[in-house]
Amino acid sequence: MTINALDHIAMVVSDLDAAEAGYSRLLGRTPNWRGTMHGASHAWFQLGNTALDVIAPTGEGAVGDGIRARIASHGEGLWALSFSTPDLAAERKRLERLAVPTYERAEVSTNPDTGATREWVTAALRTRSTHGANLILVENRPDAAPWPQAEAGEAPVTGLDHVVINTPDPERAAALYGARLNLDMKLDRSNPDWGTRLMFFRVGDLVVEIAHDLKAGVSDGPDAIWGLSWRVADIPAAHARMSAAGVQVSDIRTGRKPGTAVFTVKDAPGGVPTLVIGPQA
Repeated sequence: MTINALDHIAMVVSDLDAAEAGYSRLLGRTPNWRGTMHGASHAWFQLGNTALDVIAPTGEGAVGDGIRARIASHGEGLWALSFSTPDLAAERKRLERLAVPTYERAEVSTNPDTGATREWVTAALRTRSTHGANLILVENRPDAAPWPQAEAGEAPVTGLDHVVINTPDPERAAALYGARLNLDMKLDRSNPDWGTRLMFFRVGDLVVEIAHDLKAGVSDGPDAIWGLSWRVADIPAAHARMSAAGVQVSDIRTGRKPGTAVFTVKDAPGGVPTLVIGPQA
């Protein structure tokens, strides 16, 4: 058993209502779950290949206190990547043998309006083994019913294309994401014109991109979950929709990947560096 998808991306913000509204405009979707858990509230946007979980501290409790501390030390932004596995116990044992210890986390979210609950069976990887990045395992058994996608409007974001992790030590990152997490490395390329070494690891139908600043050299500092690239079916239509909704976007330009076009979102909630990618018209 191993990791087979990216279940969701967690980000932390101070103002949940503002962030929820911002991501509704950006994604062209409304959240399909809202809940509370131990001093925090969150809005969940389920997409085709992953989900975005936007969380804010709203009361007293362990989760709310942890998010306040995170925002105080790092600011708003991406907080954790939660990977899907069909057998959590087996994956935890496999990682333990590879010197990546984990610990159980019980997560229960309660809808404040209906009292309905949603539960996750999870295990967090010790950050000393993940070089500072918050990585979590979520069990999704093969016979479990998938969560429905968030309701979409015109020209919505259909899924995630890639998530970017910045690292000061690319060999260390390659050992973690490739050898230990067993993600499928598809590319390892250094480009002096960009000043960056990029490594692409496929999980499901999206990519975890590891980026290293060549000019900065190698150090033992922490890795950081940094940016998101969202996938759309129609770049001009998505660009027009976001512009009309008040999202600040760049002009459309040719993407680095052949046959693609991209544009940048300049005001993504939480200050997350955000790109939108789709097929070139």
